[in-house]
Amino acid sequence: MTQRVELATVRDRLAVDELVTEYAVAVDDGDWTAFRALFAVDGRADYRSAGGVEGDVATVAAWLAESLGGLPLRQHLIVNRRVRFGIWEQDTGDTAMVQADYVNPMGRGATDDRGVAAPDFVCGGRYAFAMVRTRDGWRLSEVVVREKWRRLPDRRAADVIN
Repeated sequence: MTQRVELATVRDRLAVDELVTEYAVAVDDGDWTAFRALFAVDGRADYRSAGGVEGDVATVAAWLAESLGGLPLRQHLIVNRRVRFGIWEQDTGDTAMVQADYVNPMGRGATDDRGVAAPDFVCGGRYAFAMVRTRDGWRLSEVVVREKWRRLPDRRAADVIN
């Protein structure tokens, strides 16, 4: 590889990683305008494994806004990002696939007597992000959520620790 090709690959990796981070921040902050802007024009998402919907970005953003409205405390932790460029047939380097694991504690915002909030719900799984390079930069063409587990915290255990 030439230095120019290597530099372009590094720039693409950083841009793709930033897109995943922006996705998490938009969901956690409930910024559905920013969420929609992360997707390509024909972008889709599939949250069915987490009890949600599958559809175009507007449909999914509306569902997320409604379903997460009662859980204002959200914090996506997206790790183990595996990035692969140009894996689709006839690709010219303008597509990417990112597989990433997540843990997502969420809460209603209730605090204990010290003012500390505990999650009311925690889930984890794996994302599959499909991305495409557009004139405006990298955008999500598809997001598939594969929830692997979920749980409610054991309040008794929290009481013993505190």
